[in-house]
This record gives sequence, structure tokens and C-alpha cells, in this order.
Amino acid sequence: MAVAESESTNTEKRQIHQNVHECDSTRHKPAPAFRIPWVQQVQTIIKDTSSKICQSTVVELILRKKHLVASEDGRHIPLALEHNEPLRDTRRGHAYISNNVRTSRYTVWDFIPKQLFFQFTRVGNFYFLCVGVPQMIPGLSTTGSFTTILPLLFFILLTIVKEGYDDFRRHRLDKVENANFATVLGRVDHFTGKIRPPNLLNRLNPFHVKTTAEPRVAPNDEFQGVRWVPTRWGNIKVGDVVRLSRDEAIPADLVLLHSDGENGLAYVDTMALDGETNLKTKQVCHALEGCDSIQGIASCKAEFVVEDPNPELFKFDGRVAVDGKAVPLTLNEVIYRGSVMRNTTAAHGLVINTGEDCKVRMNSNQHPSAKKPALEKVVNMVVVTLATYVVILSVGVSMGYVKWKEDYEQHAWYLDQATVPFYQIIIAFIIMFNNVVPLALYISLEIVKIGQLLLMNSDIEMYHQESDTPARCNTNTILENLGQVGYIFSDKTGTLTDNIMKFRKLSVAGTVWLHDTDLTQNEEASTPTSSAEDVGYFTRKSSVHKTEAMSPVIHEEGVNDMETPIMAPSRVSVAGRRTSSQWRSTGRPDHIQPDVSTSNLVEYLRLRPHSVFSRKARDCLLAVALCHTCLPEIKDGKIDFQASSPDELALVRAARELGYQVTQRTVKSITLQVPRPSGGVEKLTFDILDIIEFSSARKRMSIVVRYPDGRVSIICKGADSAILPRLKLASLAMQKATEVRKSADLEHELLRRSQQHEPRNSFGGRPSLTVRRTPGVNGGRSIDQQRQQSVPRRRSFEVKKLMGVSGDRPCGGSPAPRGVSLDVSRNRASLLTPSNHHPQLPVPEHLSFLEDSTMYDESEVFTKCFKHLDDFATEGLRTLLYAQRFIPEQEYRAWKKGYDDASTSLVSRQELIEAAGEKIEQSFDLVGATAIEDKLQQGVPDTIDRLRRANIKIWMLTGDKRETAINIAHSARICRPGSDMHILDVAKQRPLEAQLTALAEEELHNGSGSIHSVVVIDGQTLAAVEKSKALSKQFFPIMMLVDSVICCRASPAQKALLVRTVRSLLGKSKGNQHCGLTLAIGDGANDLAMIQASHVGVGISGQEGLQAARVADYAIAQFRYLQRLLLVHGRWNYVRTAKFILYTFWKEMFFYLPTAQYQRYNGYTGTSLYQSTSLTVFNTLFTSLCTICLGIWEQDLGADTLLAVPELYVYGQRNMGLNTYKYIRWMLLAAVEGVMAWYGVWAAYGWISPAARDEGLYALGTLVFTVGILWINWKLFILETHHKSTMVMCSFFITTWGWFAWLSFLDAIYAPGPDGPYNIRHTFTRQFGRDAVWWSAVFVVLAFMGVLELAGKTVKRNMLVAGVWHWPPWKMHRLSENVEEWDLQVWQELERDPKVRERLRRLAHDEATVQDMEEEDVFDLEARMDG
Repeated sequence: MAVAESESTNTEKRQIHQNVHECDSTRHKPAPAFRIPWVQQVQTIIKDTSSKICQSTVVELILRKKHLVASEDGRHIPLALEHNEPLRDTRRGHAYISNNVRTSRYTVWDFIPKQLFFQFTRVGNFYFLCVGVPQMIPGLSTTGSFTTILPLLFFILLTIVKEGYDDFRRHRLDKVENANFATVLGRVDHFTGKIRPPNLLNRLNPFHVKTTAEPRVAPNDEFQGVRWVPTRWGNIKVGDVVRLSRDEAIPADLVLLHSDGENGLAYVDTMALDGETNLKTKQVCHALEGCDSIQGIASCKAEFVVEDPNPELFKFDGRVAVDGKAVPLTLNEVIYRGSVMRNTTAAHGLVINTGEDCKVRMNSNQHPSAKKPALEKVVNMVVVTLATYVVILSVGVSMGYVKWKEDYEQHAWYLDQATVPFYQIIIAFIIMFNNVVPLALYISLEIVKIGQLLLMNSDIEMYHQESDTPARCNTNTILENLGQVGYIFSDKTGTLTDNIMKFRKLSVAGTVWLHDTDLTQNEEASTPTSSAEDVGYFTRKSSVHKTEAMSPVIHEEGVNDMETPIMAPSRVSVAGRRTSSQWRSTGRPDHIQPDVSTSNLVEYLRLRPHSVFSRKARDCLLAVALCHTCLPEIKDGKIDFQASSPDELALVRAARELGYQVTQRTVKSITLQVPRPSGGVEKLTFDILDIIEFSSARKRMSIVVRYPDGRVSIICKGADSAILPRLKLASLAMQKATEVRKSADLEHELLRRSQQHEPRNSFGGRPSLTVRRTPGVNGGRSIDQQRQQSVPRRRSFEVKKLMGVSGDRPCGGSPAPRGVSLDVSRNRASLLTPSNHHPQLPVPEHLSFLEDSTMYDESEVFTKCFKHLDDFATEGLRTLLYAQRFIPEQEYRAWKKGYDDASTSLVSRQELIEAAGEKIEQSFDLVGATAIEDKLQQGVPDTIDRLRRANIKIWMLTGDKRETAINIAHSARICRPGSDMHILDVAKQRPLEAQLTALAEEELHNGSGSIHSVVVIDGQTLAAVEKSKALSKQFFPIMMLVDSVICCRASPAQKALLVRTVRSLLGKSKGNQHCGLTLAIGDGANDLAMIQASHVGVGISGQEGLQAARVADYAIAQFRYLQRLLLVHGRWNYVRTAKFILYTFWKEMFFYLPTAQYQRYNGYTGTSLYQSTSLTVFNTLFTSLCTICLGIWEQDLGADTLLAVPELYVYGQRNMGLNTYKYIRWMLLAAVEGVMAWYGVWAAYGWISPAARDEGLYALGTLVFTVGILWINWKLFILETHHKSTMVMCSFFITTWGWFAWLSFLDAIYAPGPDGPYNIRHTFTRQFGRDAVWWSAVFVVLAFMGVLELAGKTVKRNMLVAGVWHWPPWKMHRLSENVEEWDLQVWQELERDPKVRERLRRLAHDEATVQDMEEEDVFDLEARMDG
């Protein structure tokens, strides 16, 4: 050892002294105590000038963000065939912006400045920049001049290139959209027949954008050389006249000039804009006449004055002046970009907004910033801490040099006048120890994330076969954020739903019928199978608490179980026709469904055509077939319908399936093909007298028709709140409705109270698993599937609920067929059948209840019908009430005169029409009720249930109306049966402040015992909150307390506002109360803003296009894949990244500590213990695979476990993978192990051992190096990696054996003689490599550290079993009831048990059955962990 010390003292000391040069320091003069006035003026002028220069150059020129002042009178746009010069924007002082849109984040001008700023705001990059710059100063560094700055610049360059490529892909998609074709007025056609295929150069050019758009066929109309010509969307300008065709996307914001529709109406689909599924009707302004041709447009001298571009979707102000007369323009005359023309052959429009000025773009986050991973905050803290450590360590060893200089250097003649300044010594040591914060961390992390990306993209479980769409990662920088999500903001249409409406139930004369035509057709087309979404909620024990009483109903393995009532488990349905394809409500699967279907209804109408019930049923079916605005059309030889809403389409199609088919419709009549009572069919023509349109204020629609026999009838359909007060027996109806509502409220209260006694986990949710103690065994712990506590009480309640929830069960006597709505428990001999003189065919037994005498009792019919309505609503179905009245001819004519006057009024026309409608919409007879299912995507309810159990709160943000949003919330289980719903509405008489105060008191104090609360708010109320700072401060903290939020009628900008606000509040919150990140998921253009505003954006390749999928960070085909994306890949990626970061810092701290301790033996001269060539490849060759493999392939728990027990997801939400405590613990462990390694080697090779064969510095340093390499790889590969795949084990052997191959390689390539203080040539193969002492030192130190490590793990394992692995350890702890709080090692032990592993697999794949709930096997955790 003396040799090494002597060499370092004489050689390295001289080296440092020769290389380090003194630098002159500059001194700053103190600032004066006061400022002269002219100095202040100069400073003000300089500040203003610099601000203007920054605004004009950086903000406006580079960032392209110019502040625009509102114009005085809006935009003035004259109507003309063509404009000689482009119209000028008075706000900008030049032409209006182009119609090109940009969803990419950067432009050519701002890409480099933004990226440089983004990269060097990362603490790690800034740290290496601060180290790399002084390292380039000649003489300061002993480790080379460019060893830090060059790798840093290379890494940053790669990151910038990758980010540029990702943004280039978005740019290409933007070009595809901007290259779509529209038809405008012009003189020259540049495209029709002139589009050439790309040449070879373009095909080989990766930057060439290929488009498949083709021009539409334009009509042959020309005037003064102007005709309809195709043009690209990007070429459209403000003032252009655009021709629109059916099913054509709107290229810009337009004012409607002409429509081929009836009365100048055009139907527009705005689903991608506001999420509403109903078609909007747009009306041509009455002042614009004759714009149906080019000549007519030329002769119309009109000037439009419209508002400046703004994000208000539901408001528009403007006017049009024709011949000097001004007429207001409203939302009814304007069509926004993002809409699609429907059910209209052709229309003309004037462009008023283009490109980024369009409403849809104003509502999007136009220039989003690059997203950073949440773990980066912790990494930054670690980097700052380690940088501080490096400085302190450098100061410490520098002080050691000062002491050594006093004790030795002053007395050494050969070091005379070789003193080095103290600050240069510090800088030299900082450069020497800078690798404690490894640059390899960031380079390897990029490799890790690429590996994670490839694994995620190749997951077959997230591949949608029907659309051939795999999961796709667009941004790999935030993969770990998927494991920390706490809030999900979801769109409704196209995200949760398929936007497919199906007529599902019919209530008529107090009976309820299931319409399952589509289900039976699907069953006949393919072998029936049980889908996960149908089975999941009520067979999976992990989803909800189930009782034994439910089991006969919820089991869906066979037909008998489906048909068996609760009271008679062995009884099969009388109808005997239900199969596994029977429909069940996704929101309330515990509801008993009707056992009679509409096909049975049709059968009864054929058998008893003249009964009382048949007459009522026919009236109901006629009402459904007549009261609508659908137009029949022939497609592929079959009759289909044009409808303004999918609801109406579902109703008309259902009427056709039941025999009442609309065959023809004109403005004045509608023809139906209906079945005759005697058999066969006949066509009936009804005259359409008047239609009173539906409006959001009226909530109903009416049609006045004349029957073929001359009678005049008004048929009305609408919401129950709009129909009930207009019934003939309104008071009785309202009374019965109130009674039903009270009964439903009582049932809800009982359900909520029963749920309060159920076990809860640490965040208040329903647990997937609970601990079941082994009686009589001290300390024994076991787990089993969750069971109900207080089963007898719960069973009686559930039986009562299931029997009475639909009003379909008998009150006593023998069981009746399931689903019958009337009380058939009476003696059948007492049933009254209406007499008639027609021969009657025998009625099947399962339809005999239809001849009950209650058919005459209006009170009973009201009660049952309203009960059905309540059931429909809780099942998430969209309900409509139908009512009808026959009007005397004289009364109709008197009303008609007033209605015509209102329809032709030029003042307050809509109000007068509604007032006239009120007069005739009275004294109705109740006809029936319908229920329409807005079909959810497969697996949506089960996914939401799993995400909720993962402590993720679901917010649904939609542009649809409130009733629709609430229905979907019920069916998707965002609203649970026991949920408390609070509706906040600024239109209520109660002030919004008082509503929020009451809600806050209920949530904070939880006085009502709510277990799940849901708040419903609309866009108007949210706008009021935005405008008031006081309301905002009150509103948003309360929203963080509730479990779910439903925001309806929300604009895209409001969606983004909610996401940004919640994101901001989460950043300010501390602890685990409000933890996690935000995730936004959607599929349309109206979702882009919130997707870009969230921590994580997920796009769905849905019906609204691929806009969201291409802009989002991740793209999936269906909502159900979100559970695997978060619970499995999110958890894995978070754990992988956290471990990678933690272990990287650990190995650097452990490895570089011995070289710091070695300084005391070489006079603090800066001599490196490790040879420089080996040190250069330390991270690259010998310790990279152990962290990279772990970062890519590690799986701390299996996918089945993570899906079966979603509560384990809180591991990432609570930052349990990487936090301050864990970091400090691992750094202390690294320090202890580093000290042990150094002193172990020093003791084994120096003091205790006999004289070593090679006592040089290279032999000593290689010994320490070998111990470090082997221990790092052994610990990370073998001890810390849980999922040891073949790739992991191969990497372990390659790395360990590769190190000795490297030593042999160095041994051979170095020239003979010393290389500085290191003598390398043939020393390994001929000297210390053959020394048993050297090898003994290696294995003794490794064995000692390994024994300590294994002993620590064994102690922890035993303490876990004994229940003392907590603080204070002397206090006994039982295994927590909350499975998410169990130590990770417990779960890893459980996965080793085949029986538990199989149960978790069945839970994960929704294969758990009721039989599993009855299994009495107990899993003894203590016995399992003891082996």
C-alpha cells in the first residue's frame, strides 16, 4: 500500500499542479445608496424599449403570439362572387389569416428556442451545463475537457430530434386535413382531372405528405365566368362562398345563404364540436333570398357584420344589411367548422372565420407546451441534493488538502512554489466527483422509455380486432405518469358510448315490455356468449358486494340461473325463452327485467285484437310511428330514415319492427303500413296538419294529424315533467308520481344506509379483497374474497328490493312470471276479461295477465307507469312519455288561426309559437312511455368500476344536455345506486353561493352519511363560476371533495378550464387527500383542449375521427382498454422508472464513495482510485444493463393481480415508488455499503492478508472496481429484480463475465510500462489475476455484503409475518384490513401460491362465479410466508 501512496503523492500531485492555472477574479463595486432621477428615467426608457423589442421579436415574430385589440364594430364582410383583393383584418392590419390549422406544437421559427429553453430548464441538464463549461477551461479538469459537455449536447440533440419527429408527424396530419377539398366560387379549376400521382422523388421523400382527397362533383352553373370550382381547405379565405353537400365536413365558420331543405332548413351534425348527438337545424335568414344560384348570389347586395372571433360556442352576434335594411344574425344562421352537413342535399355559405379564428380552434389549446413527467420533480430534488453533496464533499477533501499542505507540502522541497489556489482545488474536485449525478441516467432513461413504449404498443390485450387498431404511444416522455393518475376527465359521446340508440322498453297500460329484437338477431347470427360488460358488475366479487340472495339472479352461466326468481331458485321461467343474450341494465344489473318482450306484445295483438289492452297498445304504437320528423328513404333496396336525432331514428325503427312502418312522408301527409286486426297489412295515410317543434325550453314535441276517418288528433311526446301537468287527470298523475318518487327516495335511503355498514378501504372505496382472520390462531392472517357483513339483514333487504324495484313482482302467493307489471297474485278466476263478440283464440299463460281488471283503473296505470319511468331512469335509459287527445274540428280551426298568426309573426315568433302550443297541448290521455338505450362501448361499466376502486375519480364532461348526461352516468356506473346527486344550477331561485355552501357542509361534515356523491353542473353555471373569483374559490375546492362530477353543456374551453384548475389544485395539495395526476380522454375535436391541458392525454380512435388520437399522448381503440393502460402498464412503468432512477443514483453513490475515501491516503491530491479507461465505460458497459433491463422488463406484480385488485394502483398515486424517505434510505444504504466495500478491501488486501503479489494502485483500484461491478449487478439483477426473465438473466451473466473479459482486453492492449500511476500491461493475467489473496478479497467482501443483505431481507420478512414491521416495532400490529396498505413483499408471496394466483386470474378476467363466494378455503398468510 505504500507504493500506491507514494506514487500518488509524487506523480499525481505534480500533474494537478502543472495543469491548474490561476484565474483572475473580478470584483464588483457596491451600488450607490440612492439613485439620481435621470438615472431612473433612463432605466424606465431602457425597460420599456427592451419590453417592446421582446414583444416584437420574441413573442410576435418567434412565438407568433400577437396581442389583438377588439375591433370597433366587428368584421365587415360583403357578399360578392369574388374579391379583387383579400379582405383586411382591421385588428391585425393585414389580410385575414389563412384557413390552415395547426395542432403541432412548434413552427420552424420557434422550435429551436422553445426546445433549448425546455431542455435547460430541466435541473439535470442545467447541472451538467454548469459542470461542463468550467471543465472546458484548460487546466481545471483532470478528467478531460469535453467529457461532460459533448455527451450532454449529443443527448440534448437526440432529444430535440425525437421531439421534432413527433411534432413532424402531427404536422403531416395537419397538412392532410388542410388538403381536403371544398367547393367555392371561382374562375379557374386547378384540380379536377389535374391531380397527378406523386413522382418517384416525392415517393422517396419522407417529408412529402400524401393525400387521398378527391374533388367533389360540382353543379354545372356559371355566371359571368364564375362557377363552382374545387379548392383546398387551406386556400379558403374570409368572404368566399362555399357550396356544401350532404355528409360533407364544414371547412370554416359560415353564415348560411341557401339550403335545399324544406323552408330553407339545413341539418348539421355538431357531435365533434359540442358532443351532442341530435342534429341541429340551421335556418337561412329571411332577408337572404335567391341565393340558390350564382346569379342570385351576385344580385344579392348584402353586407355581413359579425363579431370578432371568440370561443363562445352557444352564442353568436351579428347582422346582415340587405338593401340598407339590417336584420340580426343569431346562432341559428351560422354553421361552425367541425360540423358535418346531414340530411340536406346542398347548401351555400359565406365564410366569416378561417383557420385558427374558427370557434373549434378558439376552444382548443392551440399551442400546448411539452409535457414533463411528474417524477421529474423528485429527480430534480435528488439532483439538487446530490449536487449539494458533491460541493460539500469537494470542500471537505479540499480542506483535507489544506491540512495536508500544512503538514507535508511546506516541508517538501520538490513542491516549492507549486501551491494551487483553494478555489481551483474545489472546482477540480467538483469536476472529479460530478459523476455522482450521472449523465448516463438521462441517456439510459431514454432507452428505457423506448423499451417501455415498444412493450406497450405490442400488448395484444389492448388490440381491437374489429377495427384493426392497436394501442399507440405518441409521447414516450411521460410513460410513468400513467401510473399516478388520480382524476379522469372523460368525454361522453364516442368515448363512453357508441352513439348507437336502441329502443329497449315500452310501458303501456301499466305493463312493461322488453324490446330485444336486436339481441335475438345477434343471437341467431352467432353463438351467444356472455360479454364482460354484462357479466362483470354482478358476477365479479371484486366489483360490488353481493349477497347469497342475489346469486340466482346474477349468475349468468346457464339459462336456468337466468330464469330463476329469487323466491323459487329451482323454478324455470314460464316463457322458457330467455337465453344468455337477454338484455340487462349496465347501471342496475340487479334490476329484474321483463319476461315478456315486444314480440309477445305483437302476438297478443294478433290473438286479442279487440281487447282493451290491444286498443291501448295500438294507440301507443301509432303514436310512436306518427310523432316524429323522420323522412323515409330507400337505401340498397330497403327503407331507412333520415332523422334529426338518433333517438327518433331508434323509435321509428322500433315501430317498423313492431309492424307500424312509415313508408312515405311528405310535407302534408305521412303513410303507415300497419297490421290489420284480421290479419295482413294495410296502408293508412294521415294528414299532417301542424308540427310544434321540440325545444329545450318546451321539452316536448307535438304533431297534429288527421286520421283516415277524419278525426283530428294531437300526439305529444316529451319529458315526464312536461307531459304530466298537461294530462286530463293531471292532479291524480302528479299525486301518483310524487308517491312513486317518495318510494324511490326511501329505497335509495335504505340502500345507502346498508352500504354504510360495508367495509371500506383507506380512501373510502369498496375494497376488492378483505382480510379474513383465522379464529383461534394468534397472529394468523388470511385473505379470501369479500363477504358481506350482517348477511341476514342485507339478504332480506335485497330480496325486497329486487322484488319491488320494478313493480313487477307479486306481493304474495305463488311466484309470477318475472317482469310482469301487474299484480297477478290474485286468484285467476277473479280476473275480468272485457267481453266482445269476436271469436277469441286461446292466450298463452304467460300473457293471460293482460286481461286483468286493473286495465280500467287509471290510478293503478299511473302508478305502474311512473314506477317504470323511475326504473328506466335508474337503469340509464332515455325516457319519453307519449300522450294524445282527439280535438273537435271547431276547436282545432279556432286554434289553427292563432297558430298561423304566431308562425308568421316577425316579432317574438318563437315565443308566440310556444304560447300557441300551450293552448292545445292540454287534457291529454296518457298513451305510454318508451325507454331508449344509448349503447355504451363494451366494458365501460366494468372499467369505470375498476378505476373507481383504484382511487381514481371520474369526471364526465360533455356538451350534451343534462338529462342525457345523467342517464349515461347511471348506465356507465359513474352514478351508483346509492349515490347522492347534487345539481348545481345558476337558474335556480336559490343563489349559487347558498347551493355551494350547503354542498360544502354536507361533504365536509358528511352528516348525511353519503358514501358516494355526484355533482351535476352545466356550462351556464360554470360560466357564472368563471366570472366570479369568490365563486371560483368556493366551487373548485368543493369539487375536489366529491367523488364524481358531471358537467353538461360544456364548451371545449370550459372542459380545458376544469382540467387546468384541477391540475393546479393537485399541484398545490399536500398529503394523500388529493393525490394523483389528471388524465383526459376523448375522441373528437372538441376534446383536444382538455387532452392537451391534462397531465396525460388519451385519444380514442372513434366515430368522431382521429383528431384526438393523433394529438393525444396515447391512443387506444376503446375506453375499456384504459383499465389495462393505467392499472397494468401505468403501474409497471411507474415502478420501472422509479426503480431505475433510484438504483442509478444508488450505484453512483456506492461506486464513487471509495475513491473519495481513498483521498486521505494520497494527500488529497485528486488521484483517481479507478483507471480512467475503465471508469469511462463504467456506466456504458458494466452497470447499464442492470438498470435498463429492470427499467424495461420489471414486473413487481403480475397483470392479473393488478387488474383483480385495483387498489394496488395507489402505489403510484401516493408516490411510494420514489419519494424523499425512500431516496434518503437508499442513499444511506449506498454510503454504508460504499464504506464497507472500501474498508473490506483495505482490510482483506492490505492489513490482514499476507503480502500481496501486486501492491500497485491499478491492482487495488481494480479490486475495488471488481467488487463494485459484481455487487451492483448481483444486487440489482438477483436481489432487487422480481421478474427474472430470460433476458434479465442473460444480461446478468454477460455483464459479470464481460468485466473480466474487459480486464483481459486492457491487459493486452496497453503498452509495457506505467500509464501514469497505473501499471496495466499483463498485470491481470500474470500478477494479481493469479493471486489467491486478490480473489479471496473479492469474494470475502462480496459474501460479507451478501450475507448482510439477505439477513436484512429475512428479518423484514419475519417481522412482516409477526406484525411488527411498523413503527414503533414493539407495538403489535395486525395485518391491515386495507389491501392497498400491505407491503409489496406480501403480495409477491401471495402470487406464489397457485390457488391464490388462479383466483386472482379469474377475478382479473371476470370469470369469478357465485361458487367462489361460497368457498370456505382459507389462505394462511403466515404459513405461506414460512414456506
